[in-house]
Amino acid sequence: MVEPLRLALVGCGRIAQVAHLPALEKAAGVELVAVVDPSQEVARAVARRYGVPAAYTAQEQVLADPAVEAVLVAAPDRFHYPIAAEALTAGKHVLVEKPLAATSAEAEALVELVDRTGLVLQVGAMKRHDQGLQYARGFVAERLGEVRSFNAWYRIGDLRPGIEATLFPYVYADQAARESETAFKADRQRYLLATHGAHIFDTVRFLLGDVGSVIARHRQHGRDQVWQVLLTMASGAIGTVSITVDVPGVPSEGIEVFGASGSIRVDTPFPFYRQASSVRAYADGETVMPELTDGDAYERQAEAFARAVREGSRPVPDVRDGLHAIRLIEATAAADGEEITL
Repeated sequence: MVEPLRLALVGCGRIAQVAHLPALEKAAGVELVAVVDPSQEVARAVARRYGVPAAYTAQEQVLADPAVEAVLVAAPDRFHYPIAAEALTAGKHVLVEKPLAATSAEAEALVELVDRTGLVLQVGAMKRHDQGLQYARGFVAERLGEVRSFNAWYRIGDLRPGIEATLFPYVYADQAARESETAFKADRQRYLLATHGAHIFDTVRFLLGDVGSVIARHRQHGRDQVWQVLLTMASGAIGTVSITVDVPGVPSEGIEVFGASGSIRVDTPFPFYRQASSVRAYADGETVMPELTDGDAYERQAEAFARAVREGSRPVPDVRDGLHAIRLIEATAAADGEEITL
């Protein structure tokens, strides 16, 4: 048997507790050997809940632990670059939550560091490990024909808080840290585009390849934010990406792609339902709706990370994919009706 990857979790906040820890508990080929969080109370509580042998309050401690081979960085976005860079420098493989870094300059520095060290860095755009999106990628490549147009959307519905309250486990939190993070997220426009754009832009690239240019418009209505984006792909296909926040109703995410020989629609559930995306694919007079049952994309991404480390294979998505997603976020933020070429 292949030895499990000995992993440490850096950052025990909400995303770690509601997504990563339950997934790591089930993931094959992964052993969680340490957690680290600035709050000693939170670190110890999480370690007790999941039976983790070591709980630290400083990342220097976990990076110096010889039992740790790799780290999962689940700290707030602004810390992704420094933590990932320090981990790579310390000889640890890295799975880092999306977005890869706060800026493209930081992401480019991580590309150079990965190239220099030869270590694995995988970006936590976990939807690449969604069974439905993986099916769609194969269908687009094999049956759709030349891609001509697409529509993608990421909508945060106003019912999301109630859904989260139902699905999420109890979250241990340090009140001072929670208040600090709330203050950093006060720039709502910047935060929402980065955290949600990282997902939908990566999905578009996963299915359709590189983007050639971006035209974007942004509007704000009170707390609500809307981005409408027109993308021209390197292949010549054109399509739209819509990111909307606090629309009435349930969260909604998906993509439709139209090609010379067929079409496909993918609807991606709120991830904490732990359901694979539903797919409706059409080609050659036939409609296919596959039954897909492995719905925990967070578990699947952890297992894929462990395989990439043990087998020396390319992580998905890799550091360059993370860089491209940030460039698209930055282009969308900068554009106001003008075309930006990438």
